[in-house]
Amino acid sequence: MVVEDLKTLGVVLRRTNYGEADRILNIITPAGKVAAIAKGVRKARSKLAGGVEMFCLSELQIHRGRSELGVVTSARMIRHYKGVLQSYERMEVAAEILKRVSAAAEQTESAEWFEMTRQCLEALDGGANLKLVEGWFWLHFLRANGEEINLYRDKGGAKLAVDKRYDWDGMEGVFVENMEGEYGADEIKMLRLMATADLAIVRRVKVDEKIFDRMYGIIKRWEN
Repeated sequence: MVVEDLKTLGVVLRRTNYGEADRILNIITPAGKVAAIAKGVRKARSKLAGGVEMFCLSELQIHRGRSELGVVTSARMIRHYKGVLQSYERMEVAAEILKRVSAAAEQTESAEWFEMTRQCLEALDGGANLKLVEGWFWLHFLRANGEEINLYRDKGGAKLAVDKRYDWDGMEGVFVENMEGEYGADEIKMLRLMATADLAIVRRVKVDEKIFDRMYGIIKRWEN
């Protein structure tokens, strides 16, 4: 392995105490997931401590040598998403996102994992609707894993039409035409926007709560 220093933005996914004063960190970066040790970070005067907190975006410098475990040599907090800590529910959603990203990034190296994480934490910090954040995350998470919901054709292969109603087939992840179905053009248009746009853009769109609850139901059933 080539000895090199990595200077990058990063979000800590998980921290594990090690020894008397160190922590082993799993960090998501634009280049993928990185494991590194922050030496002496649990000491009272550690210069690294502020930059390796949970729920924050940091600029990190990591020395990588022959070991798979890098060494954090500098850490500067850029943004603390402290709004995440305002409620148990927000912390729970954030923790689940970090857990899912951590597992997925082990299998696939992609800048998408970092960007998904950053956008979700930023939205949670800003008081976004929790269902909106969860729904946006899952649509993008599924797409990154090659399991995206079909938002353009129904089970029979026909294009989804604005003047038709549909039911949702959770087993196959597709809409099924039904003139008395629960889902129509409003839900499908919003789902398409959520699946393709940045979360900050989606947050600006006003959606009827009932429509949003129906969309959220689709996403959660597909998740399970």
